[in-house]
Amino acid sequence: MDHKFKPESLMMTYGYKPELSEGAIKCPIFQTSTFAFKTAEEGKAFFEVAYGKRDKLPNEELGLIYSRINNPDLEILENRLCLWDKADDCAVFESGMAAISTVLLEFLKPGDLLVYSTPLYGGTDHFIQHFLPKFGIETLGFTSGQEGDELEKMIRDSGKADKLAMMILETPANPTNHLIDIESCRAVANKFNTSDNEVLIAVDNTYMGPLWQHPLQLGADFVMYSATKYIGGHSDVIAGAVLGRKDLMVRIKTLRTFLGNMAGPNTGWLLMRSLETLKVRMERQQQNAIKVAGFLNAHPKVESVHYLGLIDKNSPAYKIYKRQYSGPGAMVSFDIAGGEKEAFKFLNSLKLIKLAVSLGSTESLAQHPVTMTHTGVDPDHARKMGITEKLIRVSIGVEDSDDIIWDIEQALSKV
Repeated sequence: MDHKFKPESLMMTYGYKPELSEGAIKCPIFQTSTFAFKTAEEGKAFFEVAYGKRDKLPNEELGLIYSRINNPDLEILENRLCLWDKADDCAVFESGMAAISTVLLEFLKPGDLLVYSTPLYGGTDHFIQHFLPKFGIETLGFTSGQEGDELEKMIRDSGKADKLAMMILETPANPTNHLIDIESCRAVANKFNTSDNEVLIAVDNTYMGPLWQHPLQLGADFVMYSATKYIGGHSDVIAGAVLGRKDLMVRIKTLRTFLGNMAGPNTGWLLMRSLETLKVRMERQQQNAIKVAGFLNAHPKVESVHYLGLIDKNSPAYKIYKRQYSGPGAMVSFDIAGGEKEAFKFLNSLKLIKLAVSLGSTESLAQHPVTMTHTGVDPDHARKMGITEKLIRVSIGVEDSDDIIWDIEQALSKV
């Protein structure tokens, strides 16, 4: 009798055969640089597939060669990550920026146009604004609400419409929680497809993790993660991941091989450990965030709260939210009454919540985007996006919600 197990039920076992590892119930750390071949013929066959000289034959086992190309911990992790986003394949990297930069380097060339949503994570924004132009790659930014006819007009007016190669989106936006309509962007991108040029869409899904949004089902070609965040979830590992359809992922994995920015076996093992509790952690974090956002929304020292669960039901953003997300997530940003002085007083007064960047971990974290994660963003551009001195970003953890709220309340009382 067949039964289709849900991803959370497969995170402990999928892709791993205990009988190949002395019966160990958990996958060991394969801390090795290279793997022995049984025969020279087997080695030849493994390299043919690894270097794309031929496709893998039906029922042919993918052989292990060298840990820069493949490693059991990495392969099992990648197979399990595919289950959440229903992706053909996955590539895991040593950091989220390694994942993002590899995608951009593989699919962009001099003269191409990259369209990107704003605001973006500060590291991505810096790479797009300061690195890509060195290679003659043109960039065009747009904001939430411009995804349809207005975006199409912006692209045509740029004079580079025939060079459009890719869109990179981050939704919800970091740190403002503004929403980008992925399906609308897909429709715009399709208008610029030609017989010899497919416009690709990559979505940074770090804010929602693999649970609350699935961009591949909404028309994206790639979904990208800083796996440091919800996937890792314990503030003890740095990693990134890219998932997508098979033909595109072959190119990503090939470039990863030659850049050498794949994750190591210990990173793979740590992420496999974390996947086992991914859903229960994220669900608890979301439950806490809903309560925290409600408390902040009623506080007199808070001017506004940016949280998906508080979007005006009569706004266009609410329609995107209901269509694109399965929950409001666990990232809460808010504007404190005042400016940098008041924001710093609040942050310095926290006792339980840690003053640190990053997000999606078991512990709650708070930071000041304009002077920290987004300090490299052009000041005028940042202000237009709502990234001001009064904005505070909080990543809600798995602590008791009453304790989190108590900490926020006592810190606000010091302001």
